Amino acid sequence: MGDKGFSSLGLISCFASFIVTLHLVHGDLSYSIPEEMKRDSVIGNLAKDLGLDLRTLSSRKARVDFEGTRKRYCDINLSTGELVTSERMDRESLCGKKPSCVVKVDLVLENPLELHRLSLHIQDVNDNSPKFKKQLIEMEISESADKGNRFSIEEAHDADIGQNAVQRYSLQKNDNFILAVDSNKVELVLENTLDREKQNEINLLLTALDGGSPQRSGTVVIHVTVLDANDNAPVFSQAVYKASLPENSPPDTKVINVSATDADEGVNGDLTYDLSHVSDDDANVFSIDPKTGDIRVTGVIDFEEMSSFEMRVESKDGLGLTSYAKVLIDVTDMNDNVPVIYLKSLTNPIPENVSPGTEVGIINVQDRDSENNRQVRCSIQQNAPFKLVPSIKNYYSLVTTGQLDRELVSDYNITITATDEGSPPLSSSKTVQLSVADINDNPPVFEEQSYSAYVTENNKPGSTLCSVTARDPDWRQNGTVIYSLLPGEVNGAPVSSYLSVNGDTGVIHAVRSFDYEQFRSFKVHVMARDNGSPPLSSNVTVSVFISDVNDNSPQILYPAPEGNSFMTELVPKAAHGGSLVSKVIAVDADSGQNAWLSYHIVKSTDPGLFTIGLHSGEIRTQRDISESDSMKQNLIVAVKDNGQPSLSATCSMYLLISDNLAEVPELKDISYDEKNSKLTSYLIIALVSVSTFFLTFIIIILGVRFCRRRKPRLLFDGAVAIPSAYLPPNYADVDGTGTLRSAYNYDAYLTTGSRTSDFKFVTSYNDNTLPADQTLRKSPSDFNTGQEKTAFNIFVQSALPNLKGSVRGAENTPQALAHSLSWIGLFLLSHVV
Repeated sequence: MGDKGFSSLGLISCFASFIVTLHLVHGDLSYSIPEEMKRDSVIGNLAKDLGLDLRTLSSRKARVDFEGTRKRYCDINLSTGELVTSERMDRESLCGKKPSCVVKVDLVLENPLELHRLSLHIQDVNDNSPKFKKQLIEMEISESADKGNRFSIEEAHDADIGQNAVQRYSLQKNDNFILAVDSNKVELVLENTLDREKQNEINLLLTALDGGSPQRSGTVVIHVTVLDANDNAPVFSQAVYKASLPENSPPDTKVINVSATDADEGVNGDLTYDLSHVSDDDANVFSIDPKTGDIRVTGVIDFEEMSSFEMRVESKDGLGLTSYAKVLIDVTDMNDNVPVIYLKSLTNPIPENVSPGTEVGIINVQDRDSENNRQVRCSIQQNAPFKLVPSIKNYYSLVTTGQLDRELVSDYNITITATDEGSPPLSSSKTVQLSVADINDNPPVFEEQSYSAYVTENNKPGSTLCSVTARDPDWRQNGTVIYSLLPGEVNGAPVSSYLSVNGDTGVIHAVRSFDYEQFRSFKVHVMARDNGSPPLSSNVTVSVFISDVNDNSPQILYPAPEGNSFMTELVPKAAHGGSLVSKVIAVDADSGQNAWLSYHIVKSTDPGLFTIGLHSGEIRTQRDISESDSMKQNLIVAVKDNGQPSLSATCSMYLLISDNLAEVPELKDISYDEKNSKLTSYLIIALVSVSTFFLTFIIIILGVRFCRRRKPRLLFDGAVAIPSAYLPPNYADVDGTGTLRSAYNYDAYLTTGSRTSDFKFVTSYNDNTLPADQTLRKSPSDFNTGQEKTAFNIFVQSALPNLKGSVRGAENTPQALAHSLSWIGLFLLSHVV
């Protein structure tokens, strides 16, 4: 190969820089090696890299096949598994000037058939020197050539690539020429004029150098023959050539022909044409035939990039004399550009309360074409409340055509279409996104027309009752809802002392604990206000219903609680079993089953003598009273409600089994008020005396009547009526629907022990219940109905109420007592007569 030989030092350097890279990609191997490796040089160990057993290489007939060539650049050493070179590989002959040189090798194994793809990347080494096409370059230059004239020299060629290719040129020093080198050409520049009489031939040595290591070079001898002067230069037929060319003309389109003539003959008259003083861009667009002078298109003609071209055409004769002409090429426009829409300004977002006709944006439309091809029409889709209004030149105003409502449509995607008037017309579109800014034009709206909250009494302060929710379709602060209670009163107190509402969530909390017995329901008004300016609001009614819990123990109205007064009932000795002797009356401030009361005797002096109605509270004898029964009977009655858990109250009932007040033992355990003790003692003595007399009279009357008719079963049905002072305001009336389930009403007290309380003897009846503070009176016809009414009953109804009134009216003085006793005596005398 001549200059291709490797020195031993160069080869060692190549091997020192030898890099073998191994990578597996889908089972393939890749090696990188320098070109021109010696025979039997190791490329890589296939057995190791592929994980093959050395013993199987021979048995499986391992071999390499080369793709697309019969040459065997490498082979396998079956004993070591190494891939070694079998002949030199020249990268230049394999790949030429390609930047990447890869040789494909197939590794084939048999039994079973197995194929591995090997890629050998051949790396370039500086094994080629620069070479000129000719070893001698002949040039003829007239002695009349001007100083600075340039003469092109053919470039040297180096088969290597990259840094190993030609990098620079060097010209042997001489008196007439210097070397000018740029990226595309090598030129001799006439530095000093020639003189054929002094020197008719000049030999110049031109050297081309590459950038390899070691550096290589190539030389050529330039033989310059100095000719006699050429006195006629070429002359163009026109000083300026003009042509018209449609844009987008295809390559090889003929544009124009230029021609020149030379009066000389022979070599001096042989003309060639070339484009002179052409920019790099224009040089890539046009070319000229050096013999005929035809100018043709070689690149892209774009009117929008260049609407005209101005070039210089050079005509040169055989001895180097030249002349120039100007070529002007006008490019005609074709409609090959679509209109372009530019958004110059935009009001975004747009307040929803803008009036129709408000300008919200400015659009500019441009088309790079010319004349009719750049005339553009703009349009907008019809389903949006906007339109385009033409303005100055290619400007349009985007204005509103109707009222905007952010709550209905908050964003608009407006598509603007621009179409030119070319043939065929071209169009383009642009989408403009507009947002509508919110205005506080919607008040909050509650999800329900009214709300109801249910809470049990005795709730904990701060407990949640319910939640109200209002929606405001406005945005951000205009749609931010704040809740508050409207001022008002509940049972005379501010509503804020009962409830509070969370301003952010609408959750209503109880401020205090509620009492069902005070009130069972109330209403409040909640306002939802947005945070706009000015704010908008709406109201809703919240009804709070309080449910009862069993938090009130039964209240015993009769007999009065211990410590307040001492109540004693008289029970006739002749009372039979089932006789009504008294009644426990109780109420419960709760409602529903929490107020259902039951009565139980928890302790009694004689457990088998009396029983009490479970729901009526009536105390009756279980058997006939006998002489052996104790005169003083003490009952402890428990009243329970039906709540969960059940609450109860107890009272003591004192019963005296006696037909005569004189038999009543002294009750030493009764407490009284020291201030009125003396007056009360007088009253007791008087009452006992009158009672003794009266009982004697009653016994006589009963004896007479006994002879006339059978003995009545019940001599005395006694019970107690409730004075109004014992009743709470809510229990003034007692009937069959309330706590008192019997049809009895008790109108008077019977007591022998209290010195400070008011007393009435009692009567029982089955008429409709009357208010507790009224005295029941019956007509004489009541005796004909089977009801027995003794003189004692009449005395109770007529005499003792007056006694009671007299005692009260006279402030318990002895005069009042005497007056009362006188009245009682007159009453008895009148009835006896």
